[in-house]
Amino acid sequence: MTDTCARINAIGCAVPALDMHGPFIRWATGQLDDPRERRMFQRMAERSGIEHRWCALPPTAEGGSPVDPGGFYAGDRPPTSLRMRCYADHAPRLAMEAIARLKALVPLDGISHLVVASCTGFVAPGIDQIIAERLGLEGVERTLVGFMGCYAAVAALRTARHIVRSEPDARVLVVTVELSSLHFQPERQIERLLMMLQFGDGAAAALVTGEGAGVAIDRPFSLNLPDSAELIRWDIGDSGFVMHLSGEVPARIQAALGDPSVRRRLWGSDDMAGIDRWAVHAGGRSILDAVEQGLELGRDALAPSRAVLARFGNMSSSTLMFILRDMMEGAGQGVALAFGPGLAAEGFRFERLA
Repeated sequence: MTDTCARINAIGCAVPALDMHGPFIRWATGQLDDPRERRMFQRMAERSGIEHRWCALPPTAEGGSPVDPGGFYAGDRPPTSLRMRCYADHAPRLAMEAIARLKALVPLDGISHLVVASCTGFVAPGIDQIIAERLGLEGVERTLVGFMGCYAAVAALRTARHIVRSEPDARVLVVTVELSSLHFQPERQIERLLMMLQFGDGAAAALVTGEGAGVAIDRPFSLNLPDSAELIRWDIGDSGFVMHLSGEVPARIQAALGDPSVRRRLWGSDDMAGIDRWAVHAGGRSILDAVEQGLELGRDALAPSRAVLARFGNMSSSTLMFILRDMMEGAGQGVALAFGPGLAAEGFRFERLA
């Protein structure tokens, strides 16, 4: 192990062309029989802080969304097998689009390692192998981070950091790609529909090396909150991956971040005076509110996260990458923080390097 400073040189991001947020709200409202619940759902949608969510599934023949008549979700629930065939088709395509955006920012010659994170689908040969083949990366060392959920970008970047610190000349391509729209369900419970309201599709690609400008990845951390394993989980069912997201999650996060001992275990100090920037996974408005209140942050501290939530929704592991992309040019010390199944908090310290 060396003292090499691993840094994110650049990040490229991509979303599909179809905005399905408005159509989803109309569809979900129609799933509710009770007029009071319909009004409540519409109010909650308006307060969600989300304006757009993007979907990789193809539009209908008339140009409608997958939840419209004739779309992917019309009729019976699509089986998991069909959803995974769609993943195998659309996920590599979206990942390659993000890589193309990255290539427009930095040269991608000499890639030695490929780290891919994705939790919304499975395919073998793996999506890492598909991406490597399409890029012509013969002999590249591959790592696939699977089914870790919203904090998987942290695990992928942390892995890249370890590689660069072990091999200072390494050039690591990190990719996250998530197609959350593959797992919508025709639910009639308002809580389930509000959960699905958060999620959209997106991909991101980053180059991590030991040289040049960028954002340094420093002091990774990981913490499982006690007695929280059932608060966030995914079950693989016959009709997609069914997510369970407890309403207790925001309160548990707020309480944990308000505890000085937890802060010390995460980023090494309960004093936040030296932290200028916060890249917090935009899991939803209530999650960002919980972090803001738990850490007693200023009103604009999470503005980058709220902006990504508004433009893209929760894209699972890709969300944090979008936020970091938007923060690449800012100066100062920062903390990247994400939450996911466990209930776990994962992240790292970061700093802009000239």
